[in-house]
Amino acid sequence: MTLLIRTTTHIDSVDNPHAERPRFTFRLAWLLPALLLVLLAACSEQPPYALASDAQLPEFLQDAPIRVREAYRFAIANPDELAKYPCYCGCNLMGHKSNLHCYITEASLPTTPEFDTHASGCGICVDITQDVMRLLREGKHSPEIRTYIDAQYSRFGPSTDTPLPVE
Repeated sequence: MTLLIRTTTHIDSVDNPHAERPRFTFRLAWLLPALLLVLLAACSEQPPYALASDAQLPEFLQDAPIRVREAYRFAIANPDELAKYPCYCGCNLMGHKSNLHCYITEASLPTTPEFDTHASGCGICVDITQDVMRLLREGKHSPEIRTYIDAQYSRFGPSTDTPLPVE
């Protein structure tokens, strides 16, 4: 009796080699590896910039939102890049010369950074830095990024006196 209990598909495929086999298994066999490759490719892309470690952040950022901590980490690891872009939050009145100075004081560069608390409470500073990071990931170059920052943020007020990037 055990020999008689077979699925119709199995008997058809054994008895008739031209019978249609279930397509689900065949499609699934290709779908899973393809999906895995897409996921691995997406996860393996590295941003075109470095981020400092959380251990390098000052204590006042311990409970700050992730976006703020990430912006400070970018400023620490990429001071030359962030110095190419102005800030539009009004910090030019505090003597800031670029978006970098919202995070790290000008006097402490290029030695060990001395942190400015300003960006920890200023959404415009952090938004500009996050936009710079996003545009770098998209493959944009400094002049394109600067044009974007100027167009997006100039409505908020006067910018810092940041020279145009040469690239």
